[in-house]
Amino acid sequence: MLSSRFNRLTLAAAAFAVLALPAQSFAQTPDHLADNSATFPTAKDLKQMTTAGSYLAARHASVERDASSAAAFYRSALRTDPKNNELLDRAFISSLADGDIDEAVKLAERILTIDKSNRVARLVVGVRDLKTKKYATAQTNINQSVRGPITDLVATLLGAWASYGAGDTKAAIANIDKLAGPDWYPIFKDLHAGLIFDLAGKQKDAGARYERALKLDDSALRVVDAYGRWTSRNKDDAAALAVYETFNKKLARHPLVLEGIRETKAGKKLPALVDSPQAGAAEALYGIGASLTRRGGEDLALVYLQLALYLKPDHSLALLSLADLYESVKKPKMAIKVYERMPANSALKRNAMIQQATNLDAADRSDEGIKILKDVTASDPKDLEAIMALGNIERGRKKFADCAETYTKGIDVVAANQDKPNWVYYYFRGICLERSKQWAKAEVDMKKALELQPEQPHVLNYLGYSWIDQGINLDDAMKMIKRAVEQRPDDGYIVDSLGWAYYRIGNYEDATKHLERAIDLKPEDPTINDHLGDAYWRVGRKFEARFQWQHAKDLKPEADELPKIQAKMDKCVPDGGEKPEGCTLNETTPAAASADKPEVKKDSDKGG
Repeated sequence: MLSSRFNRLTLAAAAFAVLALPAQSFAQTPDHLADNSATFPTAKDLKQMTTAGSYLAARHASVERDASSAAAFYRSALRTDPKNNELLDRAFISSLADGDIDEAVKLAERILTIDKSNRVARLVVGVRDLKTKKYATAQTNINQSVRGPITDLVATLLGAWASYGAGDTKAAIANIDKLAGPDWYPIFKDLHAGLIFDLAGKQKDAGARYERALKLDDSALRVVDAYGRWTSRNKDDAAALAVYETFNKKLARHPLVLEGIRETKAGKKLPALVDSPQAGAAEALYGIGASLTRRGGEDLALVYLQLALYLKPDHSLALLSLADLYESVKKPKMAIKVYERMPANSALKRNAMIQQATNLDAADRSDEGIKILKDVTASDPKDLEAIMALGNIERGRKKFADCAETYTKGIDVVAANQDKPNWVYYYFRGICLERSKQWAKAEVDMKKALELQPEQPHVLNYLGYSWIDQGINLDDAMKMIKRAVEQRPDDGYIVDSLGWAYYRIGNYEDATKHLERAIDLKPEDPTINDHLGDAYWRVGRKFEARFQWQHAKDLKPEADELPKIQAKMDKCVPDGGEKPEGCTLNETTPAAASADKPEVKKDSDKGG
């Protein structure tokens, strides 16, 4: 929503500097890269735990980014040691991060009896006052809340909405206008001044402020939506339609913009973007919180988004932003819970369902995710985003016949729409066909993908390696893989393909060199370790070969590969000369499989 002038470094630095609490107070906010959810004690266990036990459990929950468990444990420790101010602070921040604002308010009030200047507690109590329409006390508390480049703006906007709620529109606008600050302030100031004027019935003033905000950034979704809605009520349908369609050309097919276009064409007069002081304050918290999630300020963003949803639980964009925050730090279980809260009548419900399905897959609940996506595609067979998501889950779960059929549906939709064909569909379908042992069809798709996207490294890798694996087109195949490596020299899977290609044509010295490089890039991959073991055995480095095979076993390879590796370890002895009888090296592993690793899939998705 922010203008491009919103300085990333200023945001990130301010986000982490403003909170005057212990260094680990926000430790439970999500920033880890894995959803390694721990199993924590039950509520019954909590009653039997000592203060130290609860504290240690809370710290562990914090490391796991489980704010709910952390809050429960800190509150448990606090009950046994009620005068411990550090536990009080941590319980407060954990509850806030978890979105349990009612509990956070209770703890904030306790904090303020000890430290009247605690600014985070003031902010939370002020938001509670705003929600309960105690506008005078809301202003008092908000004015004493956190200060800094970001939080100054938040306090001003929330204070303005409290002033409007108290019936003083003039003071609300005056407080916004007198705020000076960085060059990314004006778009927020003009948008919220416009929203306040709009709600107060001062339509001319509202329009002027919206227009000023639009001139600052005509790609800001909320500004465009606010202005489009105002235009539909104060000008005519054609003017409102022009606002939405202009944006649609810049950022095609955003659901809220499409909804605006659809309703305007139906002759509807669109209501203002917000309908109450509480909704206006939620909009302010959402707008800044969403911007912070994209600019390294996840801790503060989490607080603002939770407070926004406290004020307006059905704020669709705040829900999406919160879920996206969890998703970006690989916490799918937390993201799923947020996506489930999306209102059924929201224009963003479909988007939430698609993302929910993707996160269900990440949480090893792929069957539920597939069902959701099949429901979405059944209701709209032309939904390419849902089709792609479904195909990707099926491919990742090795349902290769299913994903080939799903990607075919995507190709057919693109053709029916007379859009330009997308190489990604052919590449992914080619993978599914090859893994379904339908090479002739897969080869056609890979060639088509290269025709649409010449020199695409993952396609070059997959097709070239598949040819080498079959002993055909060897010169062309090796050239293709080398071109892929030239483009992606730090992609361990593609470098592995080159090494394994040399192995397959009997050039074991070059195979060893490139496979060692692949191991440097992807030391945790069992297949690459297995390949290097085979190469070592071939060049006579047999003790090292056994070490690599053992390492491959330890890295948990796929179930059907494990007995093959064990057989080599049992029968390929290190002190033998030629390959002994029964020693079966990995002669037929399809190198093309390396192109189907999750990391490669992500790169290919971006390319599409």
